[in-house]
Amino acid sequence: MKSTDVLIIGGSAAGMVAAVTGRAHWPEKSFILVKKQKDVMVPCGIPYIFGTLGSSEKNLMPVDTMMEKNGVESIVDEATAIDTQKKIVTFASGEQIAYQKLLVATGSTPIKPKWLGGADLENVFVVPKDRQYLDGIKDKLGSVKNIAVIGAGFIGVELSDELKKHGYNVTLIEKLPHILNLAFDAEFAEKIHAMLTERGVNVIAGTGIKRVLGNGKVEEIELENGQILSMDAVVLSMGYKPNSELAKSSGIQVDEDNFIAVDEYMRSHTPDVFAIGDCAQKRDFVTRRRVPTMLASTACAEARIAGMNLFNLHVVKTFSGTIAIYSTALNSTGFGTAGLTEQRASEEGIDTLVGVFEGVNRHPGNLPGAHKQIVKLIAAKNSGVIIGGEVIGGTEAGELTNVIGLAIQNRMSVNSLLTMQIGTHPCLTASPAAYPLIKAAEQISNKMLKLMKS
Repeated sequence: MKSTDVLIIGGSAAGMVAAVTGRAHWPEKSFILVKKQKDVMVPCGIPYIFGTLGSSEKNLMPVDTMMEKNGVESIVDEATAIDTQKKIVTFASGEQIAYQKLLVATGSTPIKPKWLGGADLENVFVVPKDRQYLDGIKDKLGSVKNIAVIGAGFIGVELSDELKKHGYNVTLIEKLPHILNLAFDAEFAEKIHAMLTERGVNVIAGTGIKRVLGNGKVEEIELENGQILSMDAVVLSMGYKPNSELAKSSGIQVDEDNFIAVDEYMRSHTPDVFAIGDCAQKRDFVTRRRVPTMLASTACAEARIAGMNLFNLHVVKTFSGTIAIYSTALNSTGFGTAGLTEQRASEEGIDTLVGVFEGVNRHPGNLPGAHKQIVKLIAAKNSGVIIGGEVIGGTEAGELTNVIGLAIQNRMSVNSLLTMQIGTHPCLTASPAAYPLIKAAEQISNKMLKLMKS
């Protein structure tokens, strides 16, 4: 039987980063990473294999290379049982590995709702992080014409756009009032909706799918409003559920939503067992409520915390909550969101002040590549602390969103942004006199001043 100081189950973003971080902080310890499949997909790049990339071969994470470079043994196998008393994991191959510390990074599985009639018909697909399955989708879509994508979160939006690029007739269907409803406030979501429509995607919001119809194979879909649409294929992008069955059957505590319960060091309730990534419990950074956020960026942050704290708690290195920082792009227009939306803050009973600034991402604005830029900041009314923000702009929108996320994480106030020192360049950024984060913060500051004087 093999033995190791640290055993990591799962080879996607969380497992890989935990192994690299762990080895850096504990170089005297031995590490083994076990992944279910040899080829590991870049999670956020999956929609692009259907259009821009054109192949799953161009969307692979170099896990084995990274493990070899960092002195971590990498094995392809599937864990089937964990004995937390004896500290032994049993695998499908029959092999057993003893550990001192165990990191569970088993990820998530796409949801195929049991209530959805016709979900098992041929040409009804989900979007897993499974290269073989995804290649199978591409092959089966080769001869179809009309595709329905169900669920307009980030994956649904990106997948719809990529399929349209490839020449399919695509209908994107969202039950909630707006696409990207949980990530953006209505005025931003409507702009993305309009852009998708301009790019040829048929977008239907405010009604969900009722059932899939066909004689063994997809022929039509029926919506909740009674509308019948002819379709050749259906892609379900309706969220993911944590892969926590192994942990649960091994006596590792999961919460009511089947996420593995963890503390701020990513430790489970079972001694010497950590959980990271999509299978691990999340709490919102601002509200402290449990949230089902599943992001590779969040998984990597958790992985670094776990890797740092494997054998000795580094008190200042904790995971203090999920901010939920998302970004995407349609052609040259980027969209990003971080923290709470204005709508979500209202639902949580948080009084807010909002600043919205529209400008251009170059100065002067007639430089090549200039793009309209809109930044919205959301601050707690009484304190001026930044709790959320949304961005539409050029490709810089992703990094602007990251800056907003950093402001939230460090509990920066509007005044901190007003006095922020920045570097600008005509070809790279907005004008220093009209820098969008500062101008949006100015609006909130002015509102706060008026409230103080009233």
